[in-house]
Amino acid sequence: QVQLAESGGGSVQAGGSLRLSCEASGDMYSSSCMGWFRQAPGKGREGVAAIYTTGGTTYYADSVKGRFTISQDNARNTVYLQMNSLKPEDTAMYYCAEGPPPYGGSCLTIPYGNWGQGTQVTVSS
Repeated sequence: QVQLAESGGGSVQAGGSLRLSCEASGDMYSSSCMGWFRQAPGKGREGVAAIYTTGGTTYYADSVKGRFTISQDNARNTVYLQMNSLKPEDTAMYYCAEGPPPYGGSCLTIPYGNWGQGTQVTVSS
């Protein structure tokens, strides 16, 4: 069993920044993908950013490239999502997820099995 606890959401104005944190505990994969996903009301879930914990390869959706940065602190079992230049369309519930290695593919497209409860991000214009 893996527990994922997100924090850091909130309300900001367009152009502002937020940093989300995801602390993981429990029976994690020794080598895994950690991802951030978001879901806005009435829309499907979207993969935003992900990181392969072995080596630190990162993956980003086109919609956030150059604005969001995913990083990890292995000593704290924590993954961060730094979000800059936020736009109203970034408003969503953001979820952290943990899954198996990408096996040569992308950590944005693997089948994640463990999910956090989510943290709300609201960007006003």
